[in-house]
Amino acid sequence: QVRVVESGGGLVQAGGSLRLSCTASGSTLRGRAMGWFRQAPGKVREGVSCATWSGVTDYADSVKGRFTISRDNANYSLYLQMNNLKPEDTAMYYCAAAPGSWARCVTVDFAYWGQGTQVTVSS
Repeated sequence: QVRVVESGGGLVQAGGSLRLSCTASGSTLRGRAMGWFRQAPGKVREGVSCATWSGVTDYADSVKGRFTISRDNANYSLYLQMNNLKPEDTAMYYCAAAPGSWARCVTVDFAYWGQGTQVTVSS
């Protein structure tokens, strides 16, 4: 069983920054791809940024140049540095772990999900 817990969300003004953190615990964590997803009210959950176990990263076009994903494999942790935040970034942000070391940054490729952390960007 894999347990995923996010933290770091909050309320920030447009142009501000937040850093999300995620820690996974449980069995067979080594070698898993991990990622950040978000879901705004009335919208489908979408991939924001993902990282394979080896460190290959992927970003949604809407966040390229503003968000940076990083991971600490020794501690099974994942981070998302979000800069120059915009009101359209407002959503519940979820951390997820994939069954294997590689995954597309799409929800169906991920099996273990956290409860989410809310990010609200005011204009």
